[in-house]
Amino acid sequence: MQTFRNVLFVPHGAPTFALNPGAAGTAMLQMVQKLPTPRAIVVVSPHWDTRVPTVSIATQLETIHDFYGFPEALYTIQYPANGCPEVAKEGANALRNAGMDVDDSSQHGLDHGAWQPLRQMFPHADLPIVPLSMQTHAGPEHAYRVGQALSGLVKKNILVIASGNITHNLRDWQIAASTNGQTPDYVHQFSNWVSEKLSAHDLSALINYRQRSAEGRQAHPSEDHLLPLFVALGAAGTAATPQAFYRGVSDYVIAMDGYAFVN
Repeated sequence: MQTFRNVLFVPHGAPTFALNPGAAGTAMLQMVQKLPTPRAIVVVSPHWDTRVPTVSIATQLETIHDFYGFPEALYTIQYPANGCPEVAKEGANALRNAGMDVDDSSQHGLDHGAWQPLRQMFPHADLPIVPLSMQTHAGPEHAYRVGQALSGLVKKNILVIASGNITHNLRDWQIAASTNGQTPDYVHQFSNWVSEKLSAHDLSALINYRQRSAEGRQAHPSEDHLLPLFVALGAAGTAATPQAFYRGVSDYVIAMDGYAFVN
């Protein structure tokens, strides 16, 4: 019988995902229902980017609408989640024990990279949540080490949710959206490459994806949206096997693949 680790890599797509979650949203809800109810959730999103890992110690988390030019209905959505200073402190200590500088914020809430998937999986906003920032400038190896530091929390029934996208090229999205275009070949090719390397436990290839994959740089002109995958890999541990719970493409160029981790 399969046992899932308390770690997920989930897509958050474009902001309109909140209005039209489709099959990806359904798959995310079905996946989280296979996990035990967590004590709390640590969520990482590329839309909170800081110099060093930063945990939010806020007790009430603002729903941040950090996007522009989208349907007005998006700006009325609220996800009234509570924070968890106790778990935030545990996370900060775990990162410090791994040799990292750590900061905290008493005000930071949930950006759309965090609240969009959380709203699909936990629609009642009834679990305490700790946002944790990313460091895009530090690259995949750093993100993996952040995940490793969080692995101790996973064993304490704290769910680590890493939110990103397997492909994320905004320029190509703008071109496709304005011309009613088609999904470029590299989107499927890179998604398949990542799937193959995850199945093979080829961490070295994944960390060096910009050199080892022909499509990596076009799939991610900036690394921010892929780095959460490495946090998930580190938190799950090398003994866990990544397992896709959803694979698909939305908005022409955004691979919405989601992964759980099986013991």
